[in-house]
Amino acid sequence: MLFYFTATGNSLYVAKRLDPRCISIAQAIHDDPQPYQDAQIGIVCPVHAQQIPELVSTFLHDAYFDTPYFYMILTYGNRHGGAAELAQELCARCGIPVRYINLVHMVDNWLPAFDMEEEQRKDKHVEEQLAAIQTDVAQKVAWIAPVTEADRAAHQAFLAGMRLAPPDAWQHLQRVSQDCIGCGICQRVCPSASIRLVEGRAEHVPGRCQTCLACAHVCPRKAVQLTVPEKNPSARYRNPHVTLQELIQANQQPGCAGSAETEGGRV
Repeated sequence: MLFYFTATGNSLYVAKRLDPRCISIAQAIHDDPQPYQDAQIGIVCPVHAQQIPELVSTFLHDAYFDTPYFYMILTYGNRHGGAAELAQELCARCGIPVRYINLVHMVDNWLPAFDMEEEQRKDKHVEEQLAAIQTDVAQKVAWIAPVTEADRAAHQAFLAGMRLAPPDAWQHLQRVSQDCIGCGICQRVCPSASIRLVEGRAEHVPGRCQTCLACAHVCPRKAVQLTVPEKNPSARYRNPHVTLQELIQANQQPGCAGSAETEGGRV
């Protein structure tokens, strides 16, 4: 059994490689509390601000996992800031004995800091990383990715910088331009129902936003933009092994029925 959280498809691609029957956390979080029981249970999710995304943290806190082998795979693009150690601490707070935590270095989709065209030209040896992880998980290896003092220092520096920003800064990172055509795709890939269509135009609703930027990356007109400068406003990203329809199926929230049409036809 494997659960995943994804925005632009990186974590979904990793999850599919480990278990084709993987389950979206954005969907499972709506289930009534229940024990998940299996010979092994895994979590695949991205590193957000060097930590586990809030939605995933909530899921781990509320769910009960009955398994002798619980593992986590964290995808990241640049600096993970000791995310494996932070994930282990989170599991401890949730009462989850975690046996294995590893990381996969992939395309970084954080638009304020990275040019998506440049990122996709880099060879981060994803397949080699995945092959090693597949072997570890199949053999139920017990291992936590090591964390250095430099990793911890980087995370503390990041936290210090965030203390200078308003506490709700991440909730106001997106804006919708006049180029919006009301296709509803951004609404359908949002895992927290933070995008809605109002009079035929998308509107970002702060409060529960995961700042995953799925909405910005999928917009066919690039109408979902950021309130801070981007490295390359013309470039967007979706994992090449994941379809738009898969992202919609993973993240579309109950009650969301936006149109699924793009300039190139239906998704």
